[in-house]
Amino acid sequence: MLEQVAQGVMVHRSELLQNNTVVVQGQTGVLVVDPGLTRSEMACLAEDLRELGLPVVAGFSTHPDWDHVLWHPGLGDAPRYGTARCAAVMRDVRSQPDWRDRAAEGLPPEIAEETPLDGYGLITGLPAGTARMPWDGPDARIVEHPAHAPGHAALLIEARGVLVAGDMLSDLFVPMLDDFGETNDPIEEYLVGLQVLEDAADDVAVLVPGHGSVCGADQVRARIDLDRSYVHALRDGTATDDPRIGPSAKPGWEWVNDIHEGQAQGVARRRERDELPG
Repeated sequence: MLEQVAQGVMVHRSELLQNNTVVVQGQTGVLVVDPGLTRSEMACLAEDLRELGLPVVAGFSTHPDWDHVLWHPGLGDAPRYGTARCAAVMRDVRSQPDWRDRAAEGLPPEIAEETPLDGYGLITGLPAGTARMPWDGPDARIVEHPAHAPGHAALLIEARGVLVAGDMLSDLFVPMLDDFGETNDPIEEYLVGLQVLEDAADDVAVLVPGHGSVCGADQVRARIDLDRSYVHALRDGTATDDPRIGPSAKPGWEWVNDIHEGQAQGVARRRERDELPG
């Protein structure tokens, strides 16, 4: 189930949402990034790593969405890291007495019974401004930005030329904005995030998005440009010919249109509110 995409870097893709779990080999074991969705998938990942003689020595969650903060006992009890803000969000979630029920309600019904919640969100926050993953493998630069979700961060495995992008630069999902609040602007935050990733992309040979297909250096800029064009269209209220929605959407992924329509309506409401006098 593991596919090598660069020296010492492997990817496992989940079936339902095509989440990409990234495994990076270090000196004494592996770093597991965003470990997957279901018990069976994660148990299979753990078994594959055992057969390869690769213990899990660290984990990393790119951001605090439900499908990026799961874990499985078969992966062991290695420290699981995230940005300080990512960890703070998960602490707030788990502080609610009914957090487990809320988490279960948000799961896709197809895998609700197969998604383990025991290790849900148990993330150790790295000190604000931490630039590198604290582990004994190849340098993994933490590229934090404000797009998509609080505390979102990509990992750049510099010596391998691999950018683990979290929930951005997908060939299946259009850019998904954070929620609008009283003080934040998810549109501008997303554009900032894209610029941060573009600034980090000069030496990238392999891009691994949170969902969808891995691509090479020849497609990285094109994906950034496509996401930026989509966000500009949302911001300006103009039509988009984005291939991930409409008649060109990948078969079985037509429901991404619903995400787009919901976002377009939300941005339009915010625009109207901001234009009201007073």
